[in-house]
Amino acid sequence: MIFHSIRWRLQLWHGLILVTVLAGFGFTAYQVARENQLRRIDQELDQRLNSLFRPEPRGARGPGKAGAPPDDAPPAGHPEPGGFQNREPWAGNERPFDRNGRFPRRFAAEMHARVVAAIQQFDRSETNGLYFIYWPETGDAIHSPNAPVDVADPRPPRPVEAGMEPGPPLRTEVRFRGEFRELYRSMPGGDCALVGRSLAPDFAAMRRLAFWLAMAGAGVLLIGLTGGWWVAARAMRPIEDISATAQKISAVDLSQRINVAGTDDELSRLAEVLNSTFARLESAFAQQARFTADASHELRTPLAVILTQTQSALSRPRSSAEYTVALEACQRAAQRMRKLTEALLTLARLEGARETGRREEFDLARVAHDCVELLRPLADERSVTLHAELAAARLHGDPEQLAQVITNLLTNAIQYSPAGSAVRVATALEGGSVTLTVADNGQGIAPEDLPHVFERFYRADKSRSQPAGRTGLGLAICQAIVEAHQGKITAASELSKGSVFTVQLPTA
Repeated sequence: MIFHSIRWRLQLWHGLILVTVLAGFGFTAYQVARENQLRRIDQELDQRLNSLFRPEPRGARGPGKAGAPPDDAPPAGHPEPGGFQNREPWAGNERPFDRNGRFPRRFAAEMHARVVAAIQQFDRSETNGLYFIYWPETGDAIHSPNAPVDVADPRPPRPVEAGMEPGPPLRTEVRFRGEFRELYRSMPGGDCALVGRSLAPDFAAMRRLAFWLAMAGAGVLLIGLTGGWWVAARAMRPIEDISATAQKISAVDLSQRINVAGTDDELSRLAEVLNSTFARLESAFAQQARFTADASHELRTPLAVILTQTQSALSRPRSSAEYTVALEACQRAAQRMRKLTEALLTLARLEGARETGRREEFDLARVAHDCVELLRPLADERSVTLHAELAAARLHGDPEQLAQVITNLLTNAIQYSPAGSAVRVATALEGGSVTLTVADNGQGIAPEDLPHVFERFYRADKSRSQPAGRTGLGLAICQAIVEAHQGKITAASELSKGSVFTVQLPTA
């Protein structure tokens, strides 16, 4: 399913964001351009309308000039007293009103004559499609030659006084009428002038702008989606490598690894973690296979002894003494098998539990002292001296299990120490941890064998079996017990100089 793919979901989300941004940008750009164009048109219309009412300087008039007065207007050199002709153009708040805010009718008459003359002499070739319409207070409307004939009078009804008109400020309005933009102005005298133009060329230009904005947006969207797909593909490539490598890995082939060369992102770090996990799995499988082979080897010898003795005893009638010897041999083999199975069960129980089942506060020095006294006869038998430097070291844990650790370490030290040598055991409290050290002056461990001493059934000399009464699991059990107490056990050794085993345990 397409929606179940992370790559497609990323691509769809990226496309949605990109479409939203491009649509918002395009719409905003179009609206800004449209508003600017309308504002420019409105300014042009306002300027054209103002030109109808702007009087020209004396001597500047001539036939055919927009804004020229009619033939019956007063002469330029003899303006009507207080008339409109010599006043400044209407700008800002300047209005030809009297002191009472009234608009004298004589100004309206002169303005009417000026506007009519300008519209009648209108030259459409110089106005960019503009048209003018003038509605006088009384009479018919006056249209420029190119003005539409269906333009309605925009003036609202208003009261009229004899000789005077109400004098509020001029009111200018702008409107759409189909594809036409029109601006009209209602005069205080009751007249109304309108200027307009067709927006068809402007609408065509806006449509072209919208088309090019759409084309540009589509191009950016295509480039963005292509780049997003490429980025998503590169981001998902490590996941595909992880999946392919995981499919190749099986119980018989754990050597496969994920290629993380040349990458440094979150997925590459995940690949490194998985590679580390695969390495641990490979090591665990190899250790498990080695453990199975070693356990089979250790059990094969006592089983062979039992089978040999029983077959020999049953092959023919024997004396009571011969049966006793055979049974004793079978008993020793069975006891060895029992020790091995008990050690395996102990190791499995320790490795399966996340923490020790028993917790109490005790002094590790006291436990170590008891272990030293327990093994002193064995040390005396092998002419090995035990030296104890036991400082008080209290901690929480299982004293019986830690006693087993000390016993196993001391037994190994005594076992591999030559006659006349010494074995030293010490405890110390250092900061927040307790340290137990067992050192001997024995034959030592080779550097290549040192990393494997805590593995099950590991033997430095592969051609020799375990010594009598030994299972080869003592150090593995020690490590499991120490790790169950959240501690750490390490070994250091030099050939012909001896070995040092160090146990570090937290006090709490």
